[in-house]
Amino acid sequence: MERLTHWQTLWKQLSEIQSQAFSQKKQKPTKGKPDDFWKNKARRYDKMVEDRWSKPDSSRDFLISKLQENPGSTLLDIGAGTGKWSLLASSHTAKVTALDPSPAMQQVLREKIKDEKITNIDIITGTWPEAAIAPHDYVLASHSMYEVKGFERFVNKMTATATKACIMVLRVPFADSIMAKAATRVFGQPYDSPNFQVAYNILLAMDIYPDVIMEADRSWPGWNNDSFEAALDELKNRLALGGNTEHDAFLIDLLKENLTRKGDRVVWPAGNRSALVYWEVR
Repeated sequence: MERLTHWQTLWKQLSEIQSQAFSQKKQKPTKGKPDDFWKNKARRYDKMVEDRWSKPDSSRDFLISKLQENPGSTLLDIGAGTGKWSLLASSHTAKVTALDPSPAMQQVLREKIKDEKITNIDIITGTWPEAAIAPHDYVLASHSMYEVKGFERFVNKMTATATKACIMVLRVPFADSIMAKAATRVFGQPYDSPNFQVAYNILLAMDIYPDVIMEADRSWPGWNNDSFEAALDELKNRLALGGNTEHDAFLIDLLKENLTRKGDRVVWPAGNRSALVYWEVR
């Protein structure tokens, strides 16, 4: 008989792998100052999200519809980043609280708030679930939970803070993606990082039975690198392989079969979409 996966343990392991991968990209902190991973990346990240948001999106439509059904509501945006969700919600709510630890991300959001003359967004520096935040009607976490190893604690704090409902947006990796095939080879299972599939099973085990809305396929572009060698380094870093060459032959063949060249870049096929997960609090 096949044994069940312990999804909480898998999330923790994948979160540790992702944290290790990101740590390889972090700059050395300035003496006496904490490191801000987004210091030189926030505006590029904002442009990437802006491009992706140029397409219609069921997740955004759903959030707006909920806020319009409940006028005067408040919303907490966990890991607000440069504030795309906060800005979207601000015209449909009485108040938005944008929680984020990055000064660089916050600066981009502050500029947008000023340019658009928005008065109902409060920015708070902090991380979830550590931050002490007053209750809000809606609590939203969009792609901001992946490096949190204790997913259940993250969710429990959301549920305790929301008075109406909780909303998560998570990536949904494709079963035939490069990363899925590579992870299956290296890890023996198809996930290289925390994602919707793992999170959904944890929510079910927590006696939470959420509604799910899938974004349209191909709403996320593929990655790109400046060379094949850089793509291989990217792949190995995401799998925390470091100098391990045991799987190199397989990974090289996998990339050769799937990458394409566009100008001076090598381009990966799209590897995931997103899903919105919604549950009302009891």
